[in-house]
Amino acid sequence: MKRGDFVLASGKRSNVYVDARLTTLCAEAMPLIGRQMLERVAARGWAPELVGGLTMGADPVVSAVARESLGGDTVIDGFLIRKEAKGHGTGRFVEGVAEPEGKRALIVEDTCTTGGSALQAVERARQVGMEVVGTICLVDREEGGREAIEAQGIGFERVYTLAELLA
Repeated sequence: MKRGDFVLASGKRSNVYVDARLTTLCAEAMPLIGRQMLERVAARGWAPELVGGLTMGADPVVSAVARESLGGDTVIDGFLIRKEAKGHGTGRFVEGVAEPEGKRALIVEDTCTTGGSALQAVERARQVGMEVVGTICLVDREEGGREAIEAQGIGFERVYTLAELLA
């Protein structure tokens, strides 16, 4: 974490910046992140077939969860969601899954503030026919993200809160 004056993806200002990629891209941390998230998913009774999120923050988290799912009862494949449609080729928002229609998907994030990125990912996943079973983030800044996501009828989980990390 860094202290200073930062503008977050949500547009909010903060004196604390959580650069989760320093952890999510660390080889030793990846299996731990994947297991922690899979434990919470199992506790909620969610049974995703796919895991995905908005690129770029979700990319290593998606990989960690998909990789760690190999040790469990169900393999969960990953997908990524572009912020803007690809300007060439197929012009898709969702990459990594050939036939998304009817698939149960888990949306992941590295850090959640207002829930905007997760909700954008949920919307894109639903547009291609996925059933979103829930969302989970590594660090919840506890600034309304949970409430915004749950207000849309979507379950929310987290591994850590910002307050826990600052303690």
